[in-house]
Amino acid sequence: MNTRGRAAEGGLHMIPFRGLRYVPERVGSLAAVTSPPYDVVVRPDGLHHLESADPHNIVRLILPQAGSPAARHELAAETLDRWLAEGVLAPDPEPALYIYEQRRGDTLQRGIIGALALSAPDEGIVLPHEDVMPHVVADRAALMRSTAANLEPLLLTYRSDGAATGATAVIERIIHERALLVTTTEDGFSHRLWAVTDPADLAEIATDLARHQALIADGHHRWATYLRLRDERPAPGPWNYGLVLLIDTARYPLQVRAIHRLLNRLPVADALAKVEGLFRVRDIDGPLPHALEALAAAAAEGNAFLLAGDGRFHLLDRPDADLLARTVPAGRPHAWQQLDATVLHAALLENVWRIPDSPEDITYIHDTEAAVTQAERRGGTAVLMHPVREDVVRDLARQGVTMPRKSTSFGPKPATGLVLRSLSIN
Repeated sequence: MNTRGRAAEGGLHMIPFRGLRYVPERVGSLAAVTSPPYDVVVRPDGLHHLESADPHNIVRLILPQAGSPAARHELAAETLDRWLAEGVLAPDPEPALYIYEQRRGDTLQRGIIGALALSAPDEGIVLPHEDVMPHVVADRAALMRSTAANLEPLLLTYRSDGAATGATAVIERIIHERALLVTTTEDGFSHRLWAVTDPADLAEIATDLARHQALIADGHHRWATYLRLRDERPAPGPWNYGLVLLIDTARYPLQVRAIHRLLNRLPVADALAKVEGLFRVRDIDGPLPHALEALAAAAAEGNAFLLAGDGRFHLLDRPDADLLARTVPAGRPHAWQQLDATVLHAALLENVWRIPDSPEDITYIHDTEAAVTQAERRGGTAVLMHPVREDVVRDLARQGVTMPRKSTSFGPKPATGLVLRSLSIN
């Protein structure tokens, strides 16, 4: 089958696959072998915690530790092969789509995990909304080549009309059946997984999804990696698909959070000295939740950032109009020009602080407390961001306009380790 041609017909094309899953009898617990997505793990503390939780924790595949990139990728491949040989991981007996549920308190999310036919952004089927960093794509591509596996699903969203038909109807039937697995991770989320193998159910899902386009909520680098690896293999086959979790946000709205920046080599005092006269600067009393409330109030009026790392909080808002005029690129939609991430990168990082967007200089951290703690530990500056509204993200994506990388964090994110996809197992 020519999967590129199928995707180009318009609409989402998701197929079943034989999921690789942990064998419960071979691990301490399913919760102990899961991990957040690779780019959410706080290193080194979170990495060490996960490695010690269970010797088979999935972090040993998604973030292997060795002396060089080549050695890391080789180690991941060897580890995956060993776990398969030892029966720690095993493929399901037949191809399936998987219904996945996450629940914590009032938060409930359900979606479908499957192998999605890949499509380029200009086909208008899967819409990115953020730029990517080439070195991250290169690293993820090398890992996927070595392991010949999709180790964790991307998070994609689409919007139905809200009716309980099509894929939604299948989901709401299946959840009353016995789940393949049930576990609760240490973040308090319960997880359930079901396999969909009935041909009628699969056909109902396929017909419904073919009418929709999707937004990449989380996983831009992995989607770019999928496309790179597909283009290396012109013949149709398993590399023309990528593992995704697809959520209908008309039924299950996602939460949108910010991704914060840790400026490793810029002390807070230096950061503040360089913005004098370019932003209004105010000291904000703690604790952190109170400071974030002040950030939210300021962000409602315009661009605002909260700096931390010296034991205090400093609110930057009301940027100088001349600064924005000479630094923010023209020729983009007004909504893009007003994004906090745009102003941060174009005005502050590139022109005021003159910090290159390299891993040595900037660390991207999802967890707010972790960003502050790491800044204090390293003597750097945490730049805490306010989230972008989902409707702004979707509108820009539909215009083909990408936001600065790491602008948003949609969630809850799927736990990594519940189901993997091998590219060598049919």
